[in-house]
Amino acid sequence: MRGPRLLTTLLLAALAGAKYIVPGGRWYDTDGNLISAHAGGIVADKESDKFWWFGEYKTESHPEGGGVSVYSSSDLATWEYHGLALAPIEGHEIISPRHIIQRPKVVYSKASNEYHMWWHADNSSYGLLLQGFARSPNISGPYEFVSATAPLGNWSQDFGLFTDRNTGKSYALYSNGDRAEGRDVYISSYNDGVSALDSVVYRFNKFDLEAPTIVQTDRSYYALMSHKTGYRPNNVVAFRADSLEGPWSQPFMVAPPNTRTFNSQSGFTLRIDGTKKTTYLYIGDQWDSNSIWESRYIWLPMTIDDNKRTLQLEWHDVYDLDVKTGEWAPVRGTTYYAASNHARTSGTAFKQEANFASYGTIATGIYGNDSTVTFEGVEGAGEAQPQWVSFYYQNTDDMGFGDQPGGTPDRIGGAWQLRRIASVVVNGDVENVQTLYQRDTHKGVILSTPLLLRLRKGHNNTIAVGGLYNGFDVKGADLDRIVVYPPEREGR
Repeated sequence: MRGPRLLTTLLLAALAGAKYIVPGGRWYDTDGNLISAHAGGIVADKESDKFWWFGEYKTESHPEGGGVSVYSSSDLATWEYHGLALAPIEGHEIISPRHIIQRPKVVYSKASNEYHMWWHADNSSYGLLLQGFARSPNISGPYEFVSATAPLGNWSQDFGLFTDRNTGKSYALYSNGDRAEGRDVYISSYNDGVSALDSVVYRFNKFDLEAPTIVQTDRSYYALMSHKTGYRPNNVVAFRADSLEGPWSQPFMVAPPNTRTFNSQSGFTLRIDGTKKTTYLYIGDQWDSNSIWESRYIWLPMTIDDNKRTLQLEWHDVYDLDVKTGEWAPVRGTTYYAASNHARTSGTAFKQEANFASYGTIATGIYGNDSTVTFEGVEGAGEAQPQWVSFYYQNTDDMGFGDQPGGTPDRIGGAWQLRRIASVVVNGDVENVQTLYQRDTHKGVILSTPLLLRLRKGHNNTIAVGGLYNGFDVKGADLDRIVVYPPEREGR
């Protein structure tokens, strides 16, 4: 098979106009460019009646130090790019292209009638551990750098910001580094102008966590945090409390064990107060250390039960969210199983017993361009209406491959690969090969990853999945099933 070709203009247009939220998909702005707003935060601005998304701007040539990008949306699915809210300045002692500008958050300062941006400010060796501060009279910026300080004389690494909906008071959330003297996470209150910190409200002592965010219900506060595994995903945990001052509960996992929080890291949470329902969203990042600028976004509804004092993420491949009413619903698709006679294997690919898989069978051995699993008889809506297709897979790279060590922590001295890459060909069109990134899962753990595909109208489509070179081997992950979702409804 030939290498992947750029997406067509029509396909980009469909992506840019998307309304559904598709965790792990390639998300594009209204100009057809890949959205670059990593580890960011979202502001619901009443004046503009829009959501504003601020995040780290990363490109292949500038994976770090690219500044802070800003996008706006009225529905949390269609995003317009407004450029860099905070641009790096060559030679600047804090925000030069060679410095770290991470986890930006923006809040409105009523006292100064302007918008304040805070972030983790550092040098390339993470030796400064400061909090950066910039301001702007406009929510979209540009923001003017003010200062970078050690919060209350302490270190600051991963950064979050929370505003209490009852009091209007804002708080900084930050881990204080990886050194033995640190490994805490702080909640510290801002002054009324959100221009400096007042005092420490609570310290999560020696849990060695990072990427903090807080979501507030009518009765509780839930603090979500990630373990420190770099760009490798892990089991995000949450704490619960009746007040920010504590006492806080013991930590508990927010997603099924061994899914590593659906291969994501926490970073922000968003409460949507609709006319009919209050919805809570987990805003996470699916980091890809091989090409960090193309890391994906995992946004999922959270189910919170204050009576049981629990919080759980809900995985849905595709869901439809109405930000006005607060209502959301999963989109239903049509499933095609690898165990079926309509899934044909070729080359070294074969079907194998797997008691954890659908109908006890999984397709494996997808090791090269000529070893494929082809799903036949797939129904499509027509090539003018692109459709999301989710590929459910198991990636067991912790077992090792060839002469390469396997993935830690499941093998001593192993090296994470974080993904396999498969090729996807629709209806035998090898001129339009798409790449399918399949992150590590775990033995017996099946996760999904989506692609937007064009299918002919009717039941005569084929979707073939093969191996593709990923820097280590030509292996695709084991396949359990695919789910084909309907195109966007007209008139949304």
